[in-house]
Amino acid sequence: MAMNKVKINSDVELKDRLVAINRVTKVTKGGRTFTFAAIVVVGDGNGIIGWGLGKAGEVTAAIAKGVEAAKKNLVKVPVLKGTIPHEMEAHFGGAQVFLKPAAAGTGLVAGGAMRAVLESVGIKDVLAKSKGSSNPHNLVKATIAALSEMRDAYTIAGTRGISMEKVFRG
Repeated sequence: MAMNKVKINSDVELKDRLVAINRVTKVTKGGRTFTFAAIVVVGDGNGIIGWGLGKAGEVTAAIAKGVEAAKKNLVKVPVLKGTIPHEMEAHFGGAQVFLKPAAAGTGLVAGGAMRAVLESVGIKDVLAKSKGSSNPHNLVKATIAALSEMRDAYTIAGTRGISMEKVFRG
C-alpha cells in the first residue's frame, strides 16, 4: 500500500466534513451515560485528504477531536482533470469499494460516506460503487485506501526511470 503521507503547513485551507455521528450509551448503576463518536473527513479540494474519529461527551467536542485527528493523517491523491487516473478496487473490513474514472460532466456518482470523501479530495467526475458493508467507518477507510493507491503517469514513469519528456517527444 503506497500511502503518500503529507505534512500540512498553515497556508493550506482544509475544509472539514462530517460523515457520521454515533451516540453510544453506557448503562451503569447510576443511570445512562451518553457519549458521541464522530467520523470527520478533511480535505483541501485539490488532492489532499484525511480522516479522523473523535469521541466526547458532546457532539461539538467530538467533531473538534475528529478534525484534529484527521489533520494528523493526511494523504496526497492524484486528481487528473477532476477525476481519478484509473480504476481501483479496495476493501477494509467488510466494506468493498470500486472507483472508476468518468468523463467530464458526469458528476459524482457515489453515495453516503464515499461521496463525502470524494468531494473533500476534489474529485468532480467519478463512478463509484460500494459493495458489502455500509458501515461508514469502513467505507471511509476503504475509499481512502483506494485513493491512496492511485498512481498517475508521472509517478509510474519515474519508477521505471523514464522522463516524461521522452514520452511526449515520441
